Amino acid sequence: MLLLKYLPAKGGKMKRDCPDYLIIGGSAAGMAAAQAIKEKDPKGIVTVLSEEPDRPYFRPLIPYVLMGRKKAESIELLGNGPYTSAGIEVRTVARVDQVDISGKSVNIKGNGRLSYGKLLFATGSRPNIPSGIEGIDANGVFALRKLSDARAMAQRAESTEHAVMLGGGLLNLKAAFALLELGIKVTLVVYSPEVLSQLMEPADAGLIRNALDKAELKIITGCSAKGIISDKNGVTGVFLDDGSEMSCQMVCIGKGTRPNIEFLSGSEIAIDKGIVVDKYTACNKPDIFAAGDVAVTFEPVTGDRIMTGLWTNAVEMGRCAGYNITGTKTAYSGTFGIMNATQVADEPFVSMGIVHTKDTAYEVHVSAAKSTYRKVVFSPDGERLVGVLFIGDITGAGMYRYVIRGNMQIGRIKSHIMNHTLHYGHFLKG
Repeated sequence: MLLLKYLPAKGGKMKRDCPDYLIIGGSAAGMAAAQAIKEKDPKGIVTVLSEEPDRPYFRPLIPYVLMGRKKAESIELLGNGPYTSAGIEVRTVARVDQVDISGKSVNIKGNGRLSYGKLLFATGSRPNIPSGIEGIDANGVFALRKLSDARAMAQRAESTEHAVMLGGGLLNLKAAFALLELGIKVTLVVYSPEVLSQLMEPADAGLIRNALDKAELKIITGCSAKGIISDKNGVTGVFLDDGSEMSCQMVCIGKGTRPNIEFLSGSEIAIDKGIVVDKYTACNKPDIFAAGDVAVTFEPVTGDRIMTGLWTNAVEMGRCAGYNITGTKTAYSGTFGIMNATQVADEPFVSMGIVHTKDTAYEVHVSAAKSTYRKVVFSPDGERLVGVLFIGDITGAGMYRYVIRGNMQIGRIKSHIMNHTLHYGHFLKG
């Protein structure tokens, strides 16, 4: 039975049809939206345009392709999880470079225009490559974001003894461990005082740092790269802003991401770093929606406008946008940072909500043991849970997420939250 229909753009002209729903972007948000659309409008024609040559895949599993544990075909979305709806057409190698809002059409580079009924932007983000690093274009410099990156890194790894990772975020750490598993020496260069600075404060990272040290990942903090040294074969080293140099054959950059919005230049779509949407994922123009990394939504705890690069959030927002684009009005509950069941080395951890509390009025309680670390953050008045960080033991993380997202009054269960004895019975009425 045909589940998803894939039409590569390369090598042939696209059909000049007019889908009821056109989705630009074939990753988490786009595919989740496509699935949700078919649930609400089974007869609607859904077309997904993806600029990548690979069929849509689970992006968080890319490091496993790099280390050789998985093959590219084994991480495809097709036939996995909920992505089994018939009637979704995915066109690969289809890069949209212009959108005509009034004419309700898009231009696909090298393949002409495609009209649409309703439109959803799910173009995601790309690695943030610092412009101030000399020699950044050398062969052997990567940012592990796509399957094509994993393939290229795997090939380069065959002639690499030492790799330098610039940035201490989660994706770079996963790439580092993939390379360690291949027997490559890895050094992490981090400008912040500690790794994972977006997910925890330096004082919180002790167990994570111990696990990284145990895994023999060398970490240099408080400095950054000024340039990359190379010859005709590519990278040969990096020089840092402290004046030191390191020889290496590969550099991987993990300095955050930037939303893919350049194709919207002159389109009258509201942009504020990313695509601005309302609580129903709608843009400022009729019949147009946005979801995932590219969308500017709100953080439910603080109400601040925010963008996020989390797969789980992109899926949730994509489904919400899919419902809304079909006319099933569904409010999005807000982008929320949760790293449920994520681990670095052998340390599982969850970071969600507000966890950066230095010099603030938040009420903070920390419980540290040899193998576990728990930090719970309450509002300044102590009446609401606004963030948690669990390392080593992430039991019950979903309940804490439920409390935070619901903005619940926690008076009668506060002691259980603090003592990590919260259970589902506490949510039963009466």
